[in-house]
Amino acid sequence: MKVGNQTIKFKNSPKIFETSSIVGPKEMQGPLASHFDMHNDDIFFGEKTFEKAESRLMSDCINNLFTKASMDASRIDYIFAGDLLNQCIASGFCIRDLNIPFFGLYGACSTFVESLILASSFIDAEFANKTVAATSSHFCSAERQFRMPLEHGNQKSPTAQCTVTASGAALIVPKDYSTTTGAYATYATPGKIIDLGISDIMNMGAAMAPAAFSTVMTHLEDTGRKADYYDAIITGDLGVLGSEILIDLFSKEGIDISLIHKDCGKLIYDDSTQDTHCGGSGCGCIASVFSGYFYKLLKQGKLNKVLVVATGALMSPLSSLQGESVPGIAHAISIENEVV
Repeated sequence: MKVGNQTIKFKNSPKIFETSSIVGPKEMQGPLASHFDMHNDDIFFGEKTFEKAESRLMSDCINNLFTKASMDASRIDYIFAGDLLNQCIASGFCIRDLNIPFFGLYGACSTFVESLILASSFIDAEFANKTVAATSSHFCSAERQFRMPLEHGNQKSPTAQCTVTASGAALIVPKDYSTTTGAYATYATPGKIIDLGISDIMNMGAAMAPAAFSTVMTHLEDTGRKADYYDAIITGDLGVLGSEILIDLFSKEGIDISLIHKDCGKLIYDDSTQDTHCGGSGCGCIASVFSGYFYKLLKQGKLNKVLVVATGALMSPLSSLQGESVPGIAHAISIENEVV
């Protein structure tokens, strides 16, 4: 059911039944290392190329999800997945072996929540009984595609972020599936493209923050909720600078989110020891941090109401070379331990 201008209210409150997370070696040196299900110290994940490594990364993550949920691929109705590579090849080559109907998605770093919204919508509309949402990113494959080959050794600006090598996946089922309770999807607010003319591809936080502000404000207006209704407003990868901008934008509206705003790009690394500048980014950033960290806090009852907001910079190397700006987008999904 549509509520307000952009928001969907899930009438049947789909349940996020289980999640899975896997990260690379750099992420295992960060402050959230103990929360991830799996990791690999080999940046190639046993493969011959970085692109194949990313596909293996997602494959390991999804198979771990099936193991944790005591389920196999044959019981999944649809899978919604995406990544940062051209034509979503990390997802496509991973899922070709699973024999599951596949929706390939691209929303840049906002793809994980985009996939959660669509996977939840299929459950809510009773088009499916079990769906999977998954995304991945890999530092080396993303650097090669979007910036410079690693061998170039180019310096990054202070506003740049580090693409997270990680994957996250979630299994969504009807609310009455099993006796477990909690982690219900209650509302979703798909975002609009917001472009304020930022053209520096090394400053994605500034490009994405206005989109996050627009989507969260719209969500609050559509639902009639106040920001402090939520225990946490979790953004994907605004990073240090983008998070500051988001807090400032809300402050100008008389709303203080500084105590409840959590950004996955800030949480996954320790810049004082890892030299990640403005933090993490990539489809795998919010996917792994939500699946490995925040989902567990929900299941433990340490958080009960969260708004998960994935942000994306909708640019490509081609658009940047042609002098285009960096359009931002943000999608939000409300996840709560009680059905509303």
